[in-house]
Amino acid sequence: MATLCFYIFIFFISFIFLFFLSFMATQRHSSSTNSEVTKKRERDNSSCSEEDEIIITSSSPSSSTPQSKHDVFLSFYGEDTRRSFTDHLYFDLKRKGIIVFRDDESLERGKYISQELKQAIQESQYAIVIFSANYASSKWCLRELAEIVECEKKKNLTIIPIFYHVDPSDVRNQRGTFAKAFAAHEKDPEVDIKESNTWRNACTKVGNIKGEHINGDRYESTIIQPISEMIFYNYTMPNILIHDNQKIVGINSRVEEMMNLLHMESNDVRFVGIHGMGGVGKTTLAEIIYYRVSSDCRFEGSSFISFNGEKSTAPDLASLQMQLLEGIMQERIEVSDPHKGIEMIRSRMQNKKVFIVLDNVDNDEQLKALAGDHNWFGPGSRVIITCRDSHLLKINKVNDMYAVQLLQPADALQLFSLSAFDETHPPEDYKDLSMDFVNYAGDLPLALKVLGRFLFGRTINVWKCARDNLKGNTPKEISDILQISFDGLGESQKKLFLDVACFSDQWIDFKKIYSADVIEVLIDKSLVSKDDVYFKERLTMHDLLKEMGQRIVRRECPQEPGQRSRLFHHEDVFHVLKNNTGTDAIEGIVLQDLPHMKKIRSLNAKAFSEMTKLRLLKISVPPIVSQIYPSPTIEWLGNPLKHMPSDKLRDLHWFNCPSKSWPGSFQPKNLIVLSMPGSRFKRLWKGLVVLHNLKLLDLSDSEDLIETPNLTGASNLEKIDLARCRSLCEVHPSIGVLKRLKYLSLNCCKCLRRLPDKFCLESLEILDLSGCTGLVNTLDIQGDMTSLQILYFSEPTKKDLPSSFMSFSGLRNLTLSGCKNISIFPSVICSLSSLESLHLYGWSRLQKFPDLSSLECLMHLKADGTALTQIPSVNLIPKSIRSFSLEGRKRMPCKPLPKRSSYLTYDIGTPVEYEMEGMLEVEALLINFGGTGKYSSNIIFADKVMIYAWSLGYGIPEWVHNRSNGSSLKIELDGTMKGVDCAIFIVCDYHQFHSPEGNLQLPKRGRILDMKVLLDEK
Repeated sequence: MATLCFYIFIFFISFIFLFFLSFMATQRHSSSTNSEVTKKRERDNSSCSEEDEIIITSSSPSSSTPQSKHDVFLSFYGEDTRRSFTDHLYFDLKRKGIIVFRDDESLERGKYISQELKQAIQESQYAIVIFSANYASSKWCLRELAEIVECEKKKNLTIIPIFYHVDPSDVRNQRGTFAKAFAAHEKDPEVDIKESNTWRNACTKVGNIKGEHINGDRYESTIIQPISEMIFYNYTMPNILIHDNQKIVGINSRVEEMMNLLHMESNDVRFVGIHGMGGVGKTTLAEIIYYRVSSDCRFEGSSFISFNGEKSTAPDLASLQMQLLEGIMQERIEVSDPHKGIEMIRSRMQNKKVFIVLDNVDNDEQLKALAGDHNWFGPGSRVIITCRDSHLLKINKVNDMYAVQLLQPADALQLFSLSAFDETHPPEDYKDLSMDFVNYAGDLPLALKVLGRFLFGRTINVWKCARDNLKGNTPKEISDILQISFDGLGESQKKLFLDVACFSDQWIDFKKIYSADVIEVLIDKSLVSKDDVYFKERLTMHDLLKEMGQRIVRRECPQEPGQRSRLFHHEDVFHVLKNNTGTDAIEGIVLQDLPHMKKIRSLNAKAFSEMTKLRLLKISVPPIVSQIYPSPTIEWLGNPLKHMPSDKLRDLHWFNCPSKSWPGSFQPKNLIVLSMPGSRFKRLWKGLVVLHNLKLLDLSDSEDLIETPNLTGASNLEKIDLARCRSLCEVHPSIGVLKRLKYLSLNCCKCLRRLPDKFCLESLEILDLSGCTGLVNTLDIQGDMTSLQILYFSEPTKKDLPSSFMSFSGLRNLTLSGCKNISIFPSVICSLSSLESLHLYGWSRLQKFPDLSSLECLMHLKADGTALTQIPSVNLIPKSIRSFSLEGRKRMPCKPLPKRSSYLTYDIGTPVEYEMEGMLEVEALLINFGGTGKYSSNIIFADKVMIYAWSLGYGIPEWVHNRSNGSSLKIELDGTMKGVDCAIFIVCDYHQFHSPEGNLQLPKRGRILDMKVLLDEK
């Protein structure tokens, strides 16, 4: 019984305890609920919500942190706009990186706004006040407004009013809902008349500021975007640039160049284009220019329109037109379709001075919709257009274009270092690695920044791994930008792009394969460029674009190279040609620059048989055995040309082609380039083969070739190279009648006996017959050859030049070598009135210098290996001469000089008649009288005198130890010395130099000259 009572007692006590806990919890919940209702009511009448607090905490610096700075302060009445306009505006500002203060729920409410909220207003640069129907009913909102107006006076705060479904005049004059709200406040004992008047004055002041009026007649987004863009470009972006100023490397010179092109002082309407490849910095440059110029009070309006992937559909264009109009006019404008938008832009802006940037334009329709002509805008207006396609700028008649170039190497390293280390230079132990990444990026700003950001704060081992993995693995952020340009190309342009990406290192002349318009499109879009290398023009491409193109090709079939369109790696080529896996997918093959191979690679010629779409083939491998490759490298099983489909073939390069015969089945009717230097052919095709598209035929160094083929079917040939075909003894007559031939080389074809009897090449510009020592007939010109500009010719047997030279009226460059039987200078040369360069070599019997004064265009004259013994009179040399080289075969004695003299005052001789005062712009003079022979031991001979012009205005270099201000020079001689080099610097306008044969009066412009005097002591 006692036990039972004990348990009852315990149960009772427990019940009492649980009841007490439940009661206390209920009380707390009730109190909390009442407090929450009160607070929520207050919050609903102000600016914050619980969801706002989460966003602020997660996405931006906390508004409760006194130290945080803000760009924009939002003042609004929560129940009216929190989940509609205010929310949309808030997120649009945040997307642009603008720091927004939206009143936090946790802020304590009271009679006066907190110090924290006051500080937030004071730290902001913009205050956006959203007046709605119930805004004035909140004392909290009115106190915010009063503080905003106060800060506007003291802190340079900019106020932007939004009249959300209320009339601005109701705000200014406190009418409508504002009148009712103020009437209620003035009855409230907590509001004194002074505070009420402050609120009224604030409403009046802000109500008079021009703002946005929303009354349901347009989409809210068309109002929000101009506001956020205005804030971004006028404050946030400049602050970003100022904060990140050091990371915009090399921008100052670009900005200045652009400002010069804008001609701000002119009252004309000017369009200026900025173009360049993706990621080179066009938008960055445009943004900085926009910030600098749009803040200029001389413009009545400005707008920055960015085409971020927008197409050219009517709704897209209409939306952009509306954005442009509202940004300039600062008022609500509805655009229903692009045609009406064009009329509205023209009518609204033709008398306004505006500044507009259209960024990332990619087609003509976009430009015609927003800035179709100069007369759309008022005098003094400026429009900047950025795009990747310079042709788009040209057809839209921009006044000037600025091409944004890649960074200079030093700037590229600095930009990378700032991104990777936040320093202007890399640490010493990262220096080499940094250069590897800079070289990979190819000085492209986007790539430098992306790579730098990725590597920031990572260990050196991670850097090394990243470097090793980069090849073929361009970061997506870079490749996506570059891919945009490729995706916008047509099919033929994509083919050329991929050809250049895969084969540009192989010296392929794409101009002969693709039409000029296709090439120009890629140049205009900054995807390829023309470079002159070794006097040859070729198409080149940025390494990152090249890598992207090669990656596109590899992705066609990652596992089997034979299924790809292009083969450019030697292992892939070997795989296909060895295993016979070629398919009709293959369009191009390049096999070149092989590594040294210790074993023979046996390749199957039949592998070509399935390549029915093969357009381009270039194979450049050493022969089976050579001095450079003493061991075998490649052998072919069968004749490749016999198995090669030829219908699509357009470009065939094959150095040391193993085929000894031209198969009758191989008739590449579409072939444009046939280049087979070092081939083993004795003959090519027999009879007539139709090759109407063929432009280049190169069989140079084919030492077994004995005759050229019939070229009647190749009437469009432009270049034929048969140089050093040492067995060639017969040239087919068809060569002499090729109307479009521009270049013909028979250089060193020593077995060649005769040229075609009829030689009528009206388009020929370059003819090389030098070294053709076996020729027994001379040029028999029948017809017009006035296009000939450069001629290399040898005449070892005749005593004169052929009379046909007179027909070369357009000749500019003439080289005559080995004319050892000509002792009298041919007068026919003096009839070549267009001649600019004349080189006589090996004229061993020529003793008298000719009168060349009639050749008024002659600038360069060189005579080597002649029998001349005297410097020619100036009257025989045209005044147009720029360089003169004269090398004789006999020595001319100078005056005796003491032997083994330690110091020498060397006055060459007494002035005589020779002067060159007419040659005022001579750039180089070389006079050499050489030869062999024994002379008296006390005679010193001038072997060579060289005089070269130096740039005007330089001083004497510090390394010159022997100096003289007069006409003589003291030089310390070593007793064993065979000669001495003298540098003579002329520092006066005229100076008399005493040459061995007379006085040489140097021209006024020849202030600094280099003279070399070789003294032989025998």
